[in-house]
Amino acid sequence: MGIVINQSIKNTIITYIGFAIGAANTLFMYPKFLGETYYGLTGYLLSSANIIMPLMAFGVHNTLIKYFTHYKTEKEKEEFLTLVLFLPFLLIIPMMLFGTFGYSAIASFLSRKNPIIYEYVWQIPVIGLCMGYFEIFYAWVKVHMQSVFGSFIKEIALRIFITVFLFLVYFKWITPEAFVNFLMLIYLAVMLLMLFYAFKVKPIVFRFKLPHNTRAVLVYSSFIILSGSIANMLLDVDKNMIGQYIAIENIAYYSVAIFIATVISVPSRAMHQITYPITAKLMTENKHDELNDLYKKTSISLQVVGGLVFLGILVNVKELYTLLPANYSGGIFVVFVIGLSKYFDLLLGNNNAIIFNSKYYRAVLFLGLLLVFLTVSLNMYFIPRMGIEGAAIATLISITLYSLAKLLFVVVRMKLFPFSKKTLYSLAISLGCFFAFYYWDFPFHAVIGILLKSTLISAVYLYLNYIFKISDDINFVLDKVLTMVRLKRK
Repeated sequence: MGIVINQSIKNTIITYIGFAIGAANTLFMYPKFLGETYYGLTGYLLSSANIIMPLMAFGVHNTLIKYFTHYKTEKEKEEFLTLVLFLPFLLIIPMMLFGTFGYSAIASFLSRKNPIIYEYVWQIPVIGLCMGYFEIFYAWVKVHMQSVFGSFIKEIALRIFITVFLFLVYFKWITPEAFVNFLMLIYLAVMLLMLFYAFKVKPIVFRFKLPHNTRAVLVYSSFIILSGSIANMLLDVDKNMIGQYIAIENIAYYSVAIFIATVISVPSRAMHQITYPITAKLMTENKHDELNDLYKKTSISLQVVGGLVFLGILVNVKELYTLLPANYSGGIFVVFVIGLSKYFDLLLGNNNAIIFNSKYYRAVLFLGLLLVFLTVSLNMYFIPRMGIEGAAIATLISITLYSLAKLLFVVVRMKLFPFSKKTLYSLAISLGCFFAFYYWDFPFHAVIGILLKSTLISAVYLYLNYIFKISDDINFVLDKVLTMVRLKRK
């Protein structure tokens, strides 16, 4: 776990810095600089692009990680990389042709509730294409165990670019309409940065010869397209459907709430950058016991770290919303509901990496297709009746059912189990801290109150987890921190 801890810590720091920048963008600059309509439009375009991203990437970003260790010589690796770089065009070309000739009909359908969407629909596949190839180049550096700079580009550089252009809107150097257009160029820029770094880590050499296991690569990539589409649909279809049923301004309110709740998943995102290739390697080598040990460690470590973030959000959410325009206050319920689904997903550790690198991935993907149908149906029912709160309820039901299905599949079919008694102890600590701090408000400015309450709950929560030795990896990190500040001898 040494390399996991080392790069996970770096990725976590980078990701949280990125989220801090993203928080400034999402909670303050977007609402105040762009306004509700163009903020909602931005959220609609990005969520739609994220939904089609797996199609644009042809699923090869996961295929690259799974099969890279199967090739022993540089020649074989070059043949494999050439294949995965060109595979996406099997879908990109027909999608672009369909979009070009059918643009009017597609754009009219998507903009029937909010006409402002019509002239921007063409940007969705372009942004999706940039997202897709970013992930492919990012996967190339991951298999070489160099994930940190990729995290920097994805989590920090992207948001800094957005911040710069939001300030350009603020100073009236560009219009909100122009910002939406520049957003596409921002995603192109970060994709090119990732390409440059991937080439620096390991030069990309084209070798136009099919690798020996091309059929297996094609089959796996095809199913990963489904899996990625399922995951992204579960994450972003709610924003897309809000734009189909109610005013686009509601996407702005929903996006703020979703961003706040998504902070909970940052530790998972950071850790998975490095545990995914390690999981693939352990499964290739059939090291069941080591895999099970990694499964438990990732589960409890994510529960501890994610639990602290979840608590920090829940006990401060009322104060946080006092800093936002009054129209956004309806998102508090969404934060609680989506946050709960994110927390449950953390408990599953590296569950996704295990499934998508196993021989059972096909069965779970078909189950996911059923859940996408359920998600769309639930959103169609709840959004017209309950607005953004209905979208949150639909998402909670869908993601919880999907997570339970994946957990049961790994437990029953693969005999791997992520939980232990420490899982219950950690849950008890989290519940105790929540009830102790949620009803405790300071008579100060909201920012001061948030800082004070966050400091207190962090100290109590980490102390209890430390003395009860909930996570060995977390205790190891805390010991190093205490040693650095000279509170504990080596």
